[in-house]
Amino acid sequence: MTPAAPAYRRLSVEERRSQLLEAALSLFAHRVPEDVSLDDVAEAAGVSRPLVYRYFPGGKQQLYEAALRSAAEELHHCFDEPHDGPLLPRLARALDRYLTFVGRHDAGFSALLQGGSVVETSRTTAIVDGVRRAAAEHIYSHLGVPDPGPRLRMTVRMWITAVEAASLIWLDEDEQPPADELRDWLVDQFVAVLTVTAARDAQTAELVRGALAAET
Repeated sequence: MTPAAPAYRRLSVEERRSQLLEAALSLFAHRVPEDVSLDDVAEAAGVSRPLVYRYFPGGKQQLYEAALRSAAEELHHCFDEPHDGPLLPRLARALDRYLTFVGRHDAGFSALLQGGSVVETSRTTAIVDGVRRAAAEHIYSHLGVPDPGPRLRMTVRMWITAVEAASLIWLDEDEQPPADELRDWLVDQFVAVLTVTAARDAQTAELVRGALAAET
């Protein structure tokens, strides 16, 4: 007796929207938005073009912004970390979640970072910058600095930029070195840039003496 074929399950509105966003992110990660059409997204998702328009009546620009926003929202959660225990293990745990996201959602991560440079609209730039600002605010919070000065702000933002660049290179290098080694190296980089800034900035010097003094 031939086994019955599995019953077809209609996707919910949210499931279908997620499917379209995932397909779009994969395309936008490897091609500039100008080279991606709604027909391409429909083909990648295995649906019709009218269905894509039903969910995104604003066309490709609306879909692109929604895809970036989806990746950004996921990335925001990587920075959530309780303010318990020494600083550097907290940073390491946040980086573990961040690198897990990068590894599992390489298309979304690449599309998110590319969105800040290849699409010249204030909305897409704001989405990308929002992720960076959120990361910086989390770091200031864990450092216990409610009002960081210009040198400390510059140091943290430079480190975040370095983390982004290292993550993209890591993907290009087939995720080598292993994620835990990359995480430890990025933590070391954070300590290094803080130490260099401390030589020229009293606020950072006090922070290094205090927050990092308890580290093993």
